[in-house]
Amino acid sequence: MGPSFWSLCVLLCAWTWGKSMGLSRRRRAWEEKGEDGPKKCSYTFLVPEQKITGPICASRGPSLPDKDRVTRMDIADVRELMSKQRREIDTLRMVVDVDGNMVNEMKLLRKESRNMNSRVTQLYMQLLHEIIRKRDNSLELAQLEGRILNATAEALRLSARYKDLEARFSNLAAVVNNQSILISALEERCLQVYGNHRQEPLPPPLVQVVPENIPVHVPRLSNEIQRVHGRALPRERGSRSGLEPTESTLELKRPQTGNFSSEGPFHDCLHAMQAGHATTGMYLLKPEGSDRPMQAWCEQDVDNGGWTIIQRRKDGSVNFFRNWESYKQGFGNIDGEHWLGLENIYNLGKQGDYKLLVELQDWMEKKVYAAYSSFHLEPESEAYRLRLGTYQGNAGDSLTSHNGKQFTTLDRDKDAFTGNCAHFYKGGWWYNACGQTNLNGVWYSGGVYRNKFQDGIFWADYGGGFYSMKAVRMMIRPID
Repeated sequence: MGPSFWSLCVLLCAWTWGKSMGLSRRRRAWEEKGEDGPKKCSYTFLVPEQKITGPICASRGPSLPDKDRVTRMDIADVRELMSKQRREIDTLRMVVDVDGNMVNEMKLLRKESRNMNSRVTQLYMQLLHEIIRKRDNSLELAQLEGRILNATAEALRLSARYKDLEARFSNLAAVVNNQSILISALEERCLQVYGNHRQEPLPPPLVQVVPENIPVHVPRLSNEIQRVHGRALPRERGSRSGLEPTESTLELKRPQTGNFSSEGPFHDCLHAMQAGHATTGMYLLKPEGSDRPMQAWCEQDVDNGGWTIIQRRKDGSVNFFRNWESYKQGFGNIDGEHWLGLENIYNLGKQGDYKLLVELQDWMEKKVYAAYSSFHLEPESEAYRLRLGTYQGNAGDSLTSHNGKQFTTLDRDKDAFTGNCAHFYKGGWWYNACGQTNLNGVWYSGGVYRNKFQDGIFWADYGGGFYSMKAVRMMIRPID
């Protein structure tokens, strides 16, 4: 216990002693009043109170003077007062303890308050950063919406321009047809007037093969060339003018994201697949010994993959009635209808032993195939002569009759017919005289077509010479 506690005890004892002395004086005064005898004057003297420094004892010996007498009642009062004071001290101790606990709790609460303030500040900063980020995102979204609107406006403008060009092309096609009719009439008139009996070249014999597989339920007869989105390009079939060949070469059109690989170049599509590219799409190829790379479509989902597409027909969007140089270099769109090019096909085939797969689809959506155990072309000096192996498949063998034949176009006749098969069949091919298949012919909508020449995309052993296939793919792959 500290000095303050002892000081408090001393003060309490002094106060108690003073109170007891006052009680003794009053008692003696009352006793003096009760005694008989003559009245005497009394005097009251104020003396300094003495501090009690030792124990207070009640003596049972001879009586002490009244001023020094301490009775048991005084002792009891002092004890009661000290007990009360002790209880008050205990109460004060409890209060002090409670106050101490409250102080500790207050300190803990202040500490938690400081932690809570720091956490609130951190959350506020995070909220502020999130608001700033969302504002930036909203700005980027607004810019993206602006670009989309601009692109949409540009697309609408191009669409209007395209429709205008389409209308102009239709008008020009009608004019050309009218002029062709007029020219034919004038030629006949000239023959009648001048007596020129010039003989027209005899057409090739029609395919007499009765196919084992004939597509049934043909929806309609058609001799219209189906263009993109079902648009028909009017052309006069069987006229002397016919279709004019074009000299444009292969258009390297980049397909949509996900179907193009920027890696490479690879030797062929099997090399690309072995390098870990198992997705069907466009790849950069450079066969061994070739001077320049090329883009080709790789089919990785058919028969273990690794197939390089060398020809594809599917919608009539590309004209295949072209000259020698165009067939040599290639033309069309890699992700659509295209011809890979005789020189590219020759460079691919001379790398090793390759096999050929021809995939045909009719207008009933049925697919058949013709596979050949080997395939390669001879160089341009031999007019890219075709060399095939044995046949296997369910489409019928219509290509073996073209084995060993040179490639023929309208401007370079290498077939075995007296005339030019490319002129009658409206395409370039390894014609015989003229042959049992014409996969580079005219794309007719609906399958069966009417024409005096068998110039459709036909496979004689499947559908005959007057049934034009809906889709064709030719692809090559190294022999396992």
